[in-house]
Amino acid sequence: MDRKQNLNRAETFSFVNPWIRYFLFFFSFLFWVFSLLIVAIGVYAKVQKATDTVRDTFLIDPAVVLIVVGVVMFFITFCGCIGALRENIRLLKTFSFSLTLVFLTQLSIAILGFFYSDQTRDALGKFVEKAIVHYRDDLDLQNLMDYIQKEFKCCGWNNYTDWSWNLYFNCTHENPSSERCAVPYSCCTPVPGETVINTMCGFGVQTQNYLEANKSIYPVGCADKAVMWIESHLLLVGALALGLALPQIAGVVLSQILIAQIQDEITSEL
Repeated sequence: MDRKQNLNRAETFSFVNPWIRYFLFFFSFLFWVFSLLIVAIGVYAKVQKATDTVRDTFLIDPAVVLIVVGVVMFFITFCGCIGALRENIRLLKTFSFSLTLVFLTQLSIAILGFFYSDQTRDALGKFVEKAIVHYRDDLDLQNLMDYIQKEFKCCGWNNYTDWSWNLYFNCTHENPSSERCAVPYSCCTPVPGETVINTMCGFGVQTQNYLEANKSIYPVGCADKAVMWIESHLLLVGALALGLALPQIAGVVLSQILIAQIQDEITSEL
């Protein structure tokens, strides 16, 4: 009788912990669904655009960024989801390697950005310059720039005169545009009690000096405002960084544990 019970226990025993296996599966499945949602939003935004995007704006197009991020997430989480469900070591190793690579890339960017702050600022400045140049060419880009300027209460990258980079707002006498020497309405300070947004509130502002412009717009550039915001919200920035890193670390650790357990299971059957 005891011998039969021992044989039954030996047959039902498994090195693979079902809690780890199914937790990794649902963990990957949740982010897999989220990646599909990101891709769907990106594709919808791209399709709904009224005009074709200029080739130079491809890398700064919010819709393209969403699609690329979503596709990468889809590939990684698919490997984790199916790998955990089917106990496939190759897929789990691909999942673990990809997550590790993404995590190390993010960590490297953060460290380089901290130690090479001037170069990082210049690189971001070139990105924003392209966004300003093509402000009227891409509706998503326009909405993104307006959102940033309104939220950070800033105008341009260095200051409000950066909007001369744009063909429509360029403040030269040769510019025939009706918006010559203007800045977008998102640079304007809100007027108390105003119910309708005055989209012409920034007209002619670039011809004014800093003190005069300060009466109607936010003259400070978004670069300085972003630095000030980070310095005053260090706890929030740290929490966001931790929230981004923890799921990736958890995915790598769980997948490595599951790989080791599957290998032990295979070895025990030989």
